[in-house]
Amino acid sequence: MFIGTYYHTLDEKKRVAVPKAFRSQLESGSVTTYGLDGCLFIFTADSWSKLTDKLQSLPLTNKAARDFLRLLTFNATPLELDTYGRMLLPDNLKALVGITKEVVFAGALTRVEIWDKARYHAYIDGLNSQTGELENTLAELGI
Repeated sequence: MFIGTYYHTLDEKKRVAVPKAFRSQLESGSVTTYGLDGCLFIFTADSWSKLTDKLQSLPLTNKAARDFLRLLTFNATPLELDTYGRMLLPDNLKALVGITKEVVFAGALTRVEIWDKARYHAYIDGLNSQTGELENTLAELGI
């Protein structure tokens, strides 16, 4: 399970250190891809497999299912960590979510989210201003 928020900086070679708290769970087969809401997702091999199994079971005739599958798979890349626990962020993924230098890693239970620091804080500020709406939605979901 991934929880917590960690701040890191891209180095001159476009690498960023993955937080130690997350590294042990990100085994071979983990995948980095375009996420939702302006961030990247890192899935463990198991979570990625479960998600792709669900996506494959959706009807090919459903445009939303096709679009979501494309969004995730067209930009997916295997996660590779060097001996120092750093990962290379591909240019296409950085461009999609506006990552320039300062990066936030945020644990989201079954995945890690990678955000540009400014975008992350803007998103969180927006969430904080909508707590009443969020409470109502969660109540409707039984939470």
